[in-house]
Amino acid sequence: MLNLISQKISGKFVLPLVEGGKGVSISNGETCGAWAANDAVGTFSAVNADSYDEAGNVIPQIYHGKTREERRRELIEYAVNGGIAQAKIARERSNGRGRIHMNALWEMGGSQEIITRILEGAKDCIHGVVCGAGMPYELSEIAAKFKVFYYPIVSSDRAFSALFRRSFKKCVEFLGGVVYEDPWLAGGHNGLSNAESPTNPMNPYLRLVNLRKVMNSFNLKYLPIIIAGSVWWLSEWADYINNDELGNVAFQFGTRPILTTECPVAKAWQPKFMALKRGDVKLTRLSPTGFYSSAINNEMLADLIARQERQAPIVEQSDLKVSVFGNEVCLDESFREKVSFWTAQGFSAAMLTPDKTVVFVTPEQSVSILQSQRNCCCCLSACRFSSWCQTKGSTGRIPDPRSFCIQRSLQEVAHGGNLDENLLFAGHSAYRFAEDPFYANNYIPTTKELIERIQTGY
Repeated sequence: MLNLISQKISGKFVLPLVEGGKGVSISNGETCGAWAANDAVGTFSAVNADSYDEAGNVIPQIYHGKTREERRRELIEYAVNGGIAQAKIARERSNGRGRIHMNALWEMGGSQEIITRILEGAKDCIHGVVCGAGMPYELSEIAAKFKVFYYPIVSSDRAFSALFRRSFKKCVEFLGGVVYEDPWLAGGHNGLSNAESPTNPMNPYLRLVNLRKVMNSFNLKYLPIIIAGSVWWLSEWADYINNDELGNVAFQFGTRPILTTECPVAKAWQPKFMALKRGDVKLTRLSPTGFYSSAINNEMLADLIARQERQAPIVEQSDLKVSVFGNEVCLDESFREKVSFWTAQGFSAAMLTPDKTVVFVTPEQSVSILQSQRNCCCCLSACRFSSWCQTKGSTGRIPDPRSFCIQRSLQEVAHGGNLDENLLFAGHSAYRFAEDPFYANNYIPTTKELIERIQTGY
Protein backbone atom coordinates (compact mmCIF):
# COMPACT_ATOMS: atom_id res chain seq x y z
CA MET A 1 0.00 0.00 0.00
CA LEU A 2 1.15 3.53 -0.74
CA ASN A 3 1.62 5.92 2.15
CA LEU A 4 -1.32 8.15 1.26
CA ILE A 5 -1.83 10.71 3.98
CA SER A 6 -5.36 12.01 4.41
CA GLN A 7 -5.82 15.58 3.27
CA LYS A 8 -8.23 18.21 4.50
CA ILE A 9 -10.46 18.73 1.50
CA SER A 10 -13.61 20.84 1.74
CA GLY A 11 -13.38 20.91 5.51
CA LYS A 12 -12.83 17.21 6.21
CA PHE A 13 -9.88 14.81 6.26
CA VAL A 14 -10.34 12.29 3.46
CA LEU A 15 -8.22 10.15 1.17
CA PRO A 16 -6.42 12.34 -1.38
CA LEU A 17 -8.34 10.59 -4.16
CA VAL A 18 -10.84 12.52 -6.26
CA GLU A 19 -13.37 11.42 -8.85
CA GLY A 20 -13.08 13.52 -11.98
CA GLY A 21 -16.36 15.09 -13.09
CA LYS A 22 -17.61 13.89 -16.46
CA GLY A 23 -20.63 15.41 -18.18
CA VAL A 24 -23.10 14.75 -19.63
CA SER A 25 -24.60 12.33 -17.06
CA ILE A 26 -21.50 10.10 -16.72
CA SER A 27 -20.43 11.27 -13.25
CA ASN A 28 -23.69 11.36 -11.35
CA GLY A 29 -25.06 11.03 -7.86
CA GLU A 30 -24.47 7.27 -7.81
CA THR A 31 -20.79 7.49 -8.73
CA CYS A 32 -20.22 10.55 -6.57
CA GLY A 33 -21.90 9.00 -3.55
CA ALA A 34 -19.88 5.81 -3.94
CA TRP A 35 -16.58 7.68 -3.92
CA ALA A 36 -17.64 9.67 -0.88
CA ALA A 37 -18.85 6.55 0.92
CA ASN A 38 -15.31 5.21 0.63
CA ASP A 39 -13.80 8.24 2.37
CA ALA A 40 -12.70 9.88 -0.85
CA VAL A 41 -14.02 12.84 -2.85
CA GLY A 42 -16.91 12.15 -5.20
CA THR A 43 -17.88 14.48 -8.02
CA PHE A 44 -21.11 14.70 -9.96
CA SER A 45 -21.43 16.69 -13.14
CA ALA A 46 -23.83 19.62 -13.26
CA VAL A 47 -23.62 19.75 -17.06
CA ASN A 48 -27.02 18.63 -18.40
CA ALA A 49 -27.47 16.34 -15.40
CA ASP A 50 -30.35 13.86 -15.41
CA SER A 51 -33.52 14.47 -13.46
CA TYR A 52 -36.25 11.90 -12.83
CA ASP A 53 -40.01 11.51 -12.91
CA GLU A 54 -42.08 10.16 -10.00
CA ALA A 55 -41.42 6.58 -11.16
CA GLY A 56 -37.68 7.15 -11.10
CA ASN A 57 -37.26 7.25 -14.88
CA VAL A 58 -34.84 9.68 -16.53
CA ILE A 59 -36.70 12.67 -17.95
CA PRO A 60 -35.63 13.11 -21.60
CA GLN A 61 -34.30 16.59 -22.26
CA ILE A 62 -36.60 17.55 -25.11
CA TYR A 63 -36.91 21.18 -26.16
CA HIS A 64 -40.26 22.68 -27.16
CA GLY A 65 -39.39 26.38 -27.35
CA LYS A 66 -39.68 28.01 -30.75
CA THR A 67 -36.96 30.58 -30.09
CA ARG A 68 -33.43 30.17 -28.84
CA GLU A 69 -34.22 32.16 -25.73
CA GLU A 70 -37.15 29.88 -24.92
CA ARG A 71 -34.97 26.81 -25.39
CA ARG A 72 -32.22 28.39 -23.28
CA ARG A 73 -34.64 28.73 -20.38
CA GLU A 74 -35.68 25.10 -20.81
CA LEU A 75 -32.03 24.00 -20.75
CA ILE A 76 -31.36 25.95 -17.56
CA GLU A 77 -34.38 24.40 -15.84
CA TYR A 78 -33.29 20.90 -16.90
CA ALA A 79 -29.77 21.62 -15.61
CA VAL A 80 -30.93 22.99 -12.25
CA ASN A 81 -33.41 20.18 -11.61
CA GLY A 82 -30.85 17.57 -12.66
CA GLY A 83 -28.08 19.04 -10.54
CA ILE A 84 -30.27 19.13 -7.44
CA ALA A 85 -31.43 15.55 -8.05
CA GLN A 86 -27.86 14.26 -8.40
CA ALA A 87 -26.65 16.15 -5.33
CA LYS A 88 -29.38 14.59 -3.19
CA ILE A 89 -28.62 11.10 -4.53
CA ALA A 90 -24.92 11.61 -3.79
CA ARG A 91 -25.66 12.67 -0.21
CA GLU A 92 -27.86 9.63 0.37
CA ARG A 93 -25.33 7.19 -1.13
CA SER A 94 -22.41 8.73 0.78
CA ASN A 95 -23.74 7.71 4.18
CA GLY A 96 -22.37 10.96 5.55
CA ARG A 97 -18.78 10.08 4.67
CA GLY A 98 -16.23 11.65 2.33
CA ARG A 99 -16.89 14.82 0.39
CA ILE A 100 -19.33 15.67 -2.40
CA HIS A 101 -18.23 18.01 -5.15
CA MET A 102 -20.11 19.42 -8.12
CA ASN A 103 -18.33 19.91 -11.43
CA ALA A 104 -19.44 22.65 -13.82
CA LEU A 105 -18.11 24.13 -17.05
CA TRP A 106 -17.83 27.88 -16.66
CA GLU A 107 -18.53 28.34 -20.37
CA MET A 108 -21.73 26.30 -20.32
CA GLY A 109 -24.82 28.34 -21.03
CA GLY A 110 -26.19 30.00 -17.90
CA SER A 111 -23.40 28.64 -15.72
CA GLN A 112 -23.66 31.26 -12.98
CA GLU A 113 -27.42 30.88 -12.63
CA ILE A 114 -27.21 27.08 -12.76
CA ILE A 115 -24.47 26.83 -10.13
CA THR A 116 -26.24 29.31 -7.86
CA ARG A 117 -29.65 27.63 -8.07
CA ILE A 118 -28.25 24.13 -7.56
CA LEU A 119 -26.46 25.30 -4.42
CA GLU A 120 -29.73 26.90 -3.26
CA GLY A 121 -31.81 23.81 -3.97
CA ALA A 122 -29.32 21.25 -2.68
CA LYS A 123 -28.47 22.93 0.58
CA ASP A 124 -26.09 20.93 2.82
CA CYS A 125 -25.54 18.33 0.04
CA ILE A 126 -22.55 19.88 -1.71
CA HIS A 127 -19.19 20.60 -0.11
CA GLY A 128 -17.26 21.94 -3.08
CA VAL A 129 -17.65 23.33 -6.60
CA VAL A 130 -15.08 22.42 -9.24
CA CYS A 131 -15.01 24.61 -12.32
CA GLY A 132 -12.98 24.82 -15.52
CA ALA A 133 -13.34 25.42 -19.27
CA GLY A 134 -12.89 29.16 -19.04
CA MET A 135 -11.81 31.70 -16.45
CA PRO A 136 -14.35 31.49 -13.60
CA TYR A 137 -13.72 34.85 -11.99
CA GLU A 138 -17.12 34.95 -10.27
CA LEU A 139 -16.87 31.40 -8.91
CA SER A 140 -15.34 32.47 -5.62
CA GLU A 141 -18.17 34.89 -4.80
CA ILE A 142 -20.85 32.31 -5.59
CA ALA A 143 -19.16 29.69 -3.43
CA ALA A 144 -18.59 32.08 -0.55
CA LYS A 145 -22.26 33.07 -0.60
CA PHE A 146 -23.22 29.47 0.17
CA LYS A 147 -20.18 28.74 2.34
CA VAL A 148 -18.92 25.93 0.13
CA PHE A 149 -15.38 25.49 -1.13
CA TYR A 150 -14.35 26.17 -4.69
CA TYR A 151 -11.71 24.53 -6.88
CA PRO A 152 -10.64 26.17 -10.14
CA ILE A 153 -9.31 23.88 -12.86
CA VAL A 154 -6.17 25.35 -14.41
CA SER A 155 -3.43 24.12 -16.71
CA SER A 156 -0.76 26.67 -15.87
CA ASP A 157 0.52 28.85 -13.06
CA ARG A 158 -0.30 31.93 -15.18
CA ALA A 159 -3.99 31.04 -15.31
CA PHE A 160 -4.22 30.60 -11.55
CA SER A 161 -2.28 33.80 -10.90
CA ALA A 162 -4.72 35.76 -13.07
CA LEU A 163 -7.73 34.25 -11.29
CA PHE A 164 -6.32 34.87 -7.82
CA ARG A 165 -5.19 38.44 -8.41
CA ARG A 166 -8.43 39.53 -10.01
CA SER A 167 -10.96 37.67 -7.90
CA PHE A 168 -10.00 34.80 -5.61
CA LYS A 169 -7.96 36.93 -3.20
CA LYS A 170 -11.27 38.41 -2.01
CA CYS A 171 -12.62 35.00 -0.92
CA VAL A 172 -9.52 33.04 0.14
CA GLU A 173 -11.40 31.45 3.04
CA PHE A 174 -13.35 29.16 0.71
CA LEU A 175 -10.60 28.36 -1.80
CA GLY A 176 -10.31 24.63 -1.20
CA GLY A 177 -7.47 23.81 -3.59
CA VAL A 178 -6.40 23.99 -7.19
CA VAL A 179 -6.97 21.29 -9.80
CA TYR A 180 -4.03 21.09 -12.19
CA GLU A 181 -5.26 19.42 -15.37
CA ASP A 182 -2.63 18.33 -17.88
CA PRO A 183 -3.73 20.00 -21.14
CA TRP A 184 -2.13 17.33 -23.32
CA LEU A 185 -3.36 14.21 -21.55
CA ALA A 186 -6.66 14.93 -19.78
CA GLY A 187 -9.97 13.91 -21.30
CA GLY A 188 -12.66 16.36 -22.35
CA HIS A 189 -11.98 20.08 -22.73
CA ASN A 190 -8.41 21.10 -22.01
CA GLY A 191 -6.71 24.36 -21.12
CA LEU A 192 -4.08 24.37 -23.84
CA SER A 193 -3.11 27.97 -24.58
CA ASN A 194 -2.36 29.48 -27.98
CA ALA A 195 1.29 29.72 -26.96
CA GLU A 196 1.54 25.95 -26.40
CA SER A 197 1.88 23.32 -29.07
CA PRO A 198 -0.69 20.48 -29.08
CA THR A 199 2.03 18.15 -30.39
CA ASN A 200 4.73 19.10 -27.88
CA PRO A 201 3.63 18.07 -24.37
CA MET A 202 5.53 19.53 -21.45
CA ASN A 203 6.70 17.83 -18.28
CA PRO A 204 3.86 18.02 -15.71
CA TYR A 205 6.29 18.05 -12.78
CA LEU A 206 7.89 21.33 -13.81
CA ARG A 207 4.50 22.93 -14.39
CA LEU A 208 3.29 21.74 -10.99
CA VAL A 209 6.39 23.14 -9.29
CA ASN A 210 5.73 26.52 -10.90
CA LEU A 211 2.10 26.38 -9.81
CA ARG A 212 3.12 25.63 -6.22
CA LYS A 213 5.57 28.54 -6.26
CA VAL A 214 2.82 30.90 -7.34
CA MET A 215 0.44 29.51 -4.71
CA ASN A 216 3.11 29.91 -2.04
CA SER A 217 3.64 33.53 -3.08
CA PHE A 218 -0.04 34.08 -2.25
CA ASN A 219 0.35 32.34 1.16
CA LEU A 220 -1.55 29.27 -0.05
CA LYS A 221 1.08 26.71 0.92
CA TYR A 222 -1.45 24.71 2.91
CA LEU A 223 -3.85 24.15 -0.02
CA PRO A 224 -3.66 20.91 -1.99
CA ILE A 225 -2.94 20.71 -5.69
CA ILE A 226 -5.19 18.07 -7.22
CA ILE A 227 -3.29 16.45 -10.08
CA ALA A 228 -5.46 15.44 -13.06
CA GLY A 229 -4.80 14.08 -16.51
CA SER A 230 -3.77 10.47 -17.28
CA VAL A 231 -3.44 9.49 -13.63
CA TRP A 232 -3.76 5.68 -13.60
CA TRP A 233 -1.34 3.83 -11.31
CA LEU A 234 -0.21 5.91 -8.33
CA SER A 235 3.04 3.92 -8.26
CA GLU A 236 3.96 6.00 -11.31
CA TRP A 237 3.44 9.17 -9.29
CA ALA A 238 5.30 8.09 -6.16
CA ASP A 239 7.86 10.89 -6.55
CA TYR A 240 5.03 13.45 -6.39
CA ILE A 241 3.80 12.20 -3.00
CA ASN A 242 5.33 13.72 0.15
CA ASN A 243 7.42 15.93 -2.12
CA ASP A 244 8.67 19.18 -0.55
CA GLU A 245 8.64 21.04 -3.89
CA LEU A 246 5.00 20.16 -4.56
CA GLY A 247 3.60 20.20 -1.04
CA ASN A 248 0.15 18.74 -0.43
CA VAL A 249 -1.15 16.88 -3.47
CA ALA A 250 -4.19 14.77 -4.25
CA PHE A 251 -4.98 12.79 -7.39
CA GLN A 252 -7.99 13.00 -9.66
CA PHE A 253 -9.19 10.00 -11.66
CA GLY A 254 -11.39 10.85 -14.62
CA THR A 255 -11.31 8.03 -17.17
CA ARG A 256 -10.67 5.04 -14.91
CA PRO A 257 -13.93 5.35 -12.89
CA ILE A 258 -15.99 5.02 -16.10
CA LEU A 259 -15.66 1.24 -15.80
CA THR A 260 -17.17 0.81 -12.36
CA THR A 261 -20.50 -0.79 -11.53
CA GLU A 262 -21.96 2.51 -10.31
CA CYS A 263 -21.25 4.34 -13.57
CA PRO A 264 -24.42 4.42 -15.72
CA VAL A 265 -22.57 3.74 -19.00
CA ALA A 266 -20.06 1.12 -17.81
CA LYS A 267 -21.58 -1.93 -19.50
CA ALA A 268 -22.42 -0.15 -22.75
CA TRP A 269 -19.01 1.52 -23.06
CA GLN A 270 -16.86 -1.39 -21.83
CA PRO A 271 -16.32 -3.10 -25.23
CA LYS A 272 -15.25 0.20 -26.78
CA PHE A 273 -12.81 1.05 -24.01
CA MET A 274 -11.35 -2.43 -23.78
CA ALA A 275 -10.57 -2.35 -27.51
CA LEU A 276 -8.64 0.94 -27.39
CA LYS A 277 -4.98 1.12 -28.31
CA ARG A 278 -2.36 3.76 -27.57
CA GLY A 279 -3.05 6.81 -29.74
CA ASP A 280 -6.78 6.14 -30.17
CA VAL A 281 -7.60 9.27 -28.15
CA LYS A 282 -7.07 12.44 -30.17
CA LEU A 283 -6.44 16.03 -29.07
CA THR A 284 -8.25 18.35 -31.48
CA ARG A 285 -9.79 21.81 -31.65
CA LEU A 286 -13.12 20.68 -33.14
CA SER A 287 -15.31 21.51 -30.14
CA PRO A 288 -17.86 24.30 -30.65
CA THR A 289 -16.42 25.90 -27.51
CA GLY A 290 -13.23 26.71 -29.40
CA PHE A 291 -11.19 24.90 -26.71
CA TYR A 292 -8.94 21.94 -27.37
CA SER A 293 -10.46 18.65 -26.25
CA SER A 294 -9.54 14.97 -26.13
CA ALA A 295 -11.91 12.28 -27.37
CA ILE A 296 -11.82 8.78 -28.84
CA ASN A 297 -11.13 8.76 -32.57
CA ASN A 298 -14.37 7.14 -33.69
CA GLU A 299 -16.36 7.60 -36.92
CA MET A 300 -17.70 10.97 -35.82
CA LEU A 301 -14.31 12.41 -34.93
CA ALA A 302 -12.73 10.98 -38.08
CA ASP A 303 -15.43 12.63 -40.20
CA LEU A 304 -14.89 16.00 -38.50
CA ILE A 305 -11.13 15.74 -38.99
CA ALA A 306 -11.64 14.84 -42.68
CA ARG A 307 -14.09 17.75 -43.02
CA GLN A 308 -11.27 20.14 -42.13
CA GLU A 309 -9.39 18.92 -45.18
CA ARG A 310 -12.32 19.38 -47.54
CA GLN A 311 -12.33 23.15 -47.67
CA ALA A 312 -11.19 25.73 -50.19
CA PRO A 313 -10.47 29.46 -49.78
CA ILE A 314 -12.91 32.05 -51.13
CA VAL A 315 -11.46 34.66 -53.50
CA GLU A 316 -12.93 37.75 -55.14
CA GLN A 317 -12.59 36.51 -58.72
CA SER A 318 -12.02 33.08 -60.21
CA ASP A 319 -13.30 30.73 -62.89
CA LEU A 320 -13.80 28.11 -60.17
CA LYS A 321 -17.29 28.78 -58.83
CA VAL A 322 -19.65 26.84 -56.59
CA SER A 323 -23.20 27.45 -55.46
CA VAL A 324 -23.72 27.96 -51.75
CA PHE A 325 -27.45 27.90 -51.04
CA GLY A 326 -28.18 29.57 -54.37
CA ASN A 327 -25.38 32.13 -54.22
CA GLU A 328 -22.36 31.80 -56.48
CA VAL A 329 -18.99 31.88 -54.71
CA CYS A 330 -15.53 32.06 -56.29
CA LEU A 331 -12.86 29.68 -55.00
CA ASP A 332 -9.11 29.58 -55.32
CA GLU A 333 -8.36 28.16 -58.78
CA SER A 334 -5.61 25.92 -57.43
CA PHE A 335 -8.29 23.87 -55.63
CA ARG A 336 -10.08 22.88 -58.85
CA GLU A 337 -8.78 19.31 -58.89
CA LYS A 338 -9.54 18.81 -55.20
CA VAL A 339 -13.06 20.21 -55.52
CA SER A 340 -13.75 17.87 -58.44
CA PHE A 341 -12.44 14.94 -56.41
CA TRP A 342 -14.52 15.81 -53.33
CA THR A 343 -17.64 16.28 -55.40
CA ALA A 344 -17.10 12.94 -57.17
CA GLN A 345 -16.88 11.28 -53.75
CA GLY A 346 -20.35 12.57 -52.85
CA PHE A 347 -19.32 15.70 -50.92
CA SER A 348 -21.21 17.93 -53.29
CA ALA A 349 -22.83 20.38 -50.85
CA ALA A 350 -20.82 23.54 -50.23
CA MET A 351 -21.19 25.45 -46.94
CA LEU A 352 -19.65 28.74 -45.84
CA THR A 353 -17.32 28.85 -42.84
CA PRO A 354 -16.49 31.93 -40.72
CA ASP A 355 -12.90 31.83 -42.04
CA LYS A 356 -13.65 32.78 -45.66
CA THR A 357 -13.56 29.22 -46.88
CA VAL A 358 -16.11 26.76 -48.20
CA VAL A 359 -16.31 23.26 -46.74
CA PHE A 360 -17.69 20.34 -48.74
CA VAL A 361 -20.08 17.84 -47.15
CA THR A 362 -22.70 15.40 -48.40
CA PRO A 363 -26.18 16.78 -49.11
CA GLU A 364 -27.48 14.71 -46.19
CA GLN A 365 -24.85 16.16 -43.87
CA SER A 366 -25.73 19.68 -45.01
CA VAL A 367 -29.39 19.15 -44.09
CA SER A 368 -28.44 17.66 -40.71
CA ILE A 369 -26.00 20.48 -39.91
CA LEU A 370 -28.52 23.19 -40.72
CA GLN A 371 -31.21 21.49 -38.66
CA SER A 372 -28.89 21.15 -35.67
CA GLN A 373 -27.94 24.81 -35.92
CA ARG A 374 -31.61 25.85 -36.04
CA ASN A 375 -32.35 23.66 -32.99
CA CYS A 376 -29.65 25.34 -30.88
CA CYS A 377 -30.63 25.23 -27.19
CA CYS A 378 -27.83 27.55 -26.06
CA CYS A 379 -25.86 25.01 -24.05
CA LEU A 380 -22.72 27.17 -24.28
CA SER A 381 -22.08 30.79 -23.43
CA ALA A 382 -20.77 31.13 -26.98
CA CYS A 383 -20.99 28.47 -29.68
CA ARG A 384 -19.07 28.62 -32.93
CA PHE A 385 -21.25 25.87 -34.46
CA SER A 386 -24.54 27.78 -34.13
CA SER A 387 -23.09 31.30 -33.60
CA TRP A 388 -25.08 31.64 -30.34
CA CYS A 389 -23.79 34.08 -27.71
CA GLN A 390 -25.66 34.45 -24.43
CA THR A 391 -24.69 38.10 -23.92
CA LYS A 392 -25.45 39.32 -27.45
CA GLY A 393 -27.70 36.64 -28.92
CA SER A 394 -25.14 36.00 -31.66
CA THR A 395 -21.37 35.92 -31.97
CA GLY A 396 -21.75 37.88 -35.21
CA ARG A 397 -19.88 35.19 -37.11
CA ILE A 398 -21.13 32.68 -39.66
CA PRO A 399 -22.15 29.40 -37.99
CA ASP A 400 -19.29 26.93 -38.44
CA PRO A 401 -20.27 23.69 -40.27
CA ARG A 402 -16.89 22.18 -39.40
CA SER A 403 -18.01 21.75 -35.78
CA PHE A 404 -21.07 20.03 -34.25
CA CYS A 405 -23.82 20.25 -31.63
CA ILE A 406 -22.02 19.07 -28.52
CA GLN A 407 -25.09 19.00 -26.26
CA ARG A 408 -27.05 16.70 -28.54
CA SER A 409 -24.09 14.37 -29.10
CA LEU A 410 -23.14 14.04 -25.44
CA GLN A 411 -26.77 13.48 -24.44
CA GLU A 412 -27.10 10.72 -27.02
CA VAL A 413 -23.88 8.92 -26.17
CA ALA A 414 -24.74 8.97 -22.45
CA HIS A 415 -28.21 7.53 -23.01
CA GLY A 416 -27.73 4.57 -25.31
CA GLY A 417 -26.66 6.36 -28.49
CA ASN A 418 -24.22 4.97 -31.05
CA LEU A 419 -20.64 5.11 -29.70
CA ASP A 420 -19.18 5.55 -33.18
CA GLU A 421 -21.49 8.33 -34.30
CA ASN A 422 -21.27 10.55 -31.22
CA LEU A 423 -18.59 12.35 -29.23
CA LEU A 424 -16.85 10.10 -26.72
CA PHE A 425 -14.58 12.04 -24.38
CA ALA A 426 -11.71 10.15 -22.75
CA GLY A 427 -8.26 10.76 -21.32
CA HIS A 428 -5.19 9.65 -23.24
CA SER A 429 -4.58 6.73 -20.86
CA ALA A 430 -7.87 5.05 -21.78
CA TYR A 431 -5.96 2.44 -23.79
CA ARG A 432 -4.68 1.09 -20.47
CA PHE A 433 -8.00 -0.61 -19.72
CA ALA A 434 -6.94 -3.33 -22.17
CA GLU A 435 -3.47 -3.63 -20.63
CA ASP A 436 -4.31 -3.41 -16.93
CA PRO A 437 -4.74 -6.89 -15.38
CA PHE A 438 -7.31 -5.45 -12.98
CA TYR A 439 -9.80 -5.42 -15.88
CA ALA A 440 -8.91 -8.88 -17.24
CA ASN A 441 -11.80 -10.95 -18.57
CA ASN A 442 -13.89 -7.76 -18.95
CA TYR A 443 -14.13 -7.29 -15.19
CA ILE A 444 -16.00 -4.20 -14.00
CA PRO A 445 -15.12 -3.40 -10.38
CA THR A 446 -17.21 -1.57 -7.83
CA THR A 447 -16.03 1.87 -6.80
CA LYS A 448 -15.00 0.42 -3.45
CA GLU A 449 -12.81 -2.14 -5.22
CA LEU A 450 -11.30 0.51 -7.48
CA ILE A 451 -10.39 2.81 -4.59
CA GLU A 452 -8.84 -0.10 -2.68
CA ARG A 453 -6.89 -1.04 -5.80
CA ILE A 454 -5.68 2.54 -6.33
CA GLN A 455 -4.29 2.61 -2.81
CA THR A 456 -2.01 -0.36 -3.63
CA GLY A 457 -0.36 1.79 -6.26
CA TYR A 458 -1.94 -0.12 -9.15
